[in-house]
Amino acid sequence: MQLDGYIARKYKSGTVLGSILDPAADKTLMTTLVLSLAYKEMLPLPLAVIILGRDVLLSLSAFYYRWISLPPPKTFTRYWDFSIPSAEVRPTQISKYNTFLQLLLMGGTTISPILPFETYFILKPLQWIVGGTTIWSGLSYVFSKDAVRILSNTNKKSS
Repeated sequence: MQLDGYIARKYKSGTVLGSILDPAADKTLMTTLVLSLAYKEMLPLPLAVIILGRDVLLSLSAFYYRWISLPPPKTFTRYWDFSIPSAEVRPTQISKYNTFLQLLLMGGTTISPILPFETYFILKPLQWIVGGTTIWSGLSYVFSKDAVRILSNTNKKSS
């Protein structure tokens, strides 16, 4: 999840579309894992609600920021034209840790039935930690002045 972004930055091959699709793919993976594990009762429902709720709220916020930062004229076609950058969301440090911890929890939970030892004493504390970092991560986007940056209206395509 972080390696592809690092490679894109290192070789200056990042695109606006990639900056949108990469987090969307990450969210799709996480949503699928959370729903599947919660359905199988391998992940507590309250934790699943916290993880999915944060992602839904962040997604809705992204749509909102895209709309308010889009230079006029604001049309449906221009909204989906990713050659017109309007806002940039930067992951907070806790969000990066949270993503790692969520993946660790999802991976550990997924393989736990085939492990030859009891994982409860490892996974249960990790569930609490992930719950806490997920809430902290969501709040970090609300209270961080650097998480969302509205791009200036200069040097933009105005079709």
